[in-house]
Amino acid sequence: MSKILVFGHQNPDTDAITSAITYSHLLNQLGEEAEAIALGDLNPETQFALEHFSVQAPRVVKKVAAETDRVALVDHNEFQQSAEDIREVEIHSVVDHHRIANFETASPLAYTARPVGCTQTVIYGLYQVHGVEVTKEIAGLMLSGLISDTLLLKSPTCTEEDRKLASKLAEIAEIDLEAYGLDMLRAGADVSEKSALEIADGDAKSFELNGHSVRIGQVNVVDVNDVLKRKDDMLQVMQKETAEKGYDAFFLVVTNILTNDSEGLLVSNVDLVEHFEKAFTGKIVDSQIALPGLVSRKKQIVPPLTEAFEGA
Repeated sequence: MSKILVFGHQNPDTDAITSAITYSHLLNQLGEEAEAIALGDLNPETQFALEHFSVQAPRVVKKVAAETDRVALVDHNEFQQSAEDIREVEIHSVVDHHRIANFETASPLAYTARPVGCTQTVIYGLYQVHGVEVTKEIAGLMLSGLISDTLLLKSPTCTEEDRKLASKLAEIAEIDLEAYGLDMLRAGADVSEKSALEIADGDAKSFELNGHSVRIGQVNVVDVNDVLKRKDDMLQVMQKETAEKGYDAFFLVVTNILTNDSEGLLVSNVDLVEHFEKAFTGKIVDSQIALPGLVSRKKQIVPPLTEAFEGA
């Protein structure tokens, strides 16, 4: 049988990349031939993690069908977030911690998803089930994904299971959880050298909300003004992407990793503005809305938007 290509979502974050690596390692230990790949370039935060643990970055591809007929998905399941030709291959397995939407297969598969803060928490459980050793490097990558997705265990998506696992993984990886976590998050929070497009779309995902295509990006910073001082440029590139890609709305969440508050920037047609105001119980003024206490796209951004759009 052909090699299994393992990958996370487009515009990969640290959880998507490290989960692809740790899950492909598990599959190889279980007798499969698997390779971790990426559906986009690595961000500075992810590069920091891989360099710290001396792990080679996976190669970047856009399409997979020319290489294999079997793939495994981590940290996503929605087809619009996956490989461009995902419908042309068989999905061997999925390991995820998100909602299930726009997903169907022709054949049975192994599907493991749990409501925890990070895909790596789910993958660690699979290592335990199969009795596969979690090495120092694997533990470091698992911990990096966990820190990234939970903002160093401060996100509302973080569970007690995630917190206990973080301590265990830090011990195996032989690092100081707090010190390493802050260094890693800060490595990804510097936007001074990024273009407006890289900031807006670098970690963006597309969602189908009641028939509308909504692009939701998120960028972590240590000061929201690092992005807001470039607001006109941000809105211009978001408008351009919306027109070219056929989105109905583009929403950028700018999150302060130190205060755990966010600001939202919105580009959309007039009819959809009220859905965003309803979702976040605020007014959008000059294309901007305050999002106090909101840091999680998965738990605090997408669910209220979904409800607001479906209730329209």
